[in-house]
Amino acid sequence: MSILDTSIAAVSAAFTGAAAYGAWRASREANTAARHANETATVLAQIEQERWHRELTPQLRIKLQAEPHERLYVRFDGPVKLGELHIELSIQDDFLGSRRPHMAGLTPEQRAEADEAVWGPYRFKPGVDYADAQGRVVPAFPLFPGGRTRLDVDPSPRPSWYDDSDGEERWRDRYRTSPIRLWADCTAPDHKPWTLAFAVPQDGSWALGGV
Repeated sequence: MSILDTSIAAVSAAFTGAAAYGAWRASREANTAARHANETATVLAQIEQERWHRELTPQLRIKLQAEPHERLYVRFDGPVKLGELHIELSIQDDFLGSRRPHMAGLTPEQRAEADEAVWGPYRFKPGVDYADAQGRVVPAFPLFPGGRTRLDVDPSPRPSWYDDSDGEERWRDRYRTSPIRLWADCTAPDHKPWTLAFAVPQDGSWALGGV
């Protein structure tokens, strides 16, 4: 092979190698761009799903009716798009953070009782509306938009150490103006669940839930 032929072959190889590298780099950049596009599309889809989920947050109202029977009324106003909604209600204790202020000086038995007590003005009536034995939770029940239901409640029982002559009165006074604190866990087909917090006043006015 002549020097000219060798030079031509070298140049040809160089061009071939450069073309191969260029094609590899272009392919790599295209794959990177496609991956970034897919990641962006995924993020945007998640943002849109979260926005849609917030817009479909159930519009619930809850109020206490004290006379002639103590009941909670639950109303589902919408959105209509949700269709049938299943709602589980649970009563939350009427204080934040640690229970230590309520535990000081208690015996182990009393501490166990304190753990089971409903620290608030009302509980669900145990055994009624399928409420648990503690009166803290009512299992999920269905409501359609525009529908409502009622649940029996009664005053939360005082702990055993409120056993002096004015123990019952002191326990009632403790929560005389306190709201009934509730969580509502809401589920609907094809949607992520919502958890709404309520502070239901004892004056009979409606409470609106917040996420």
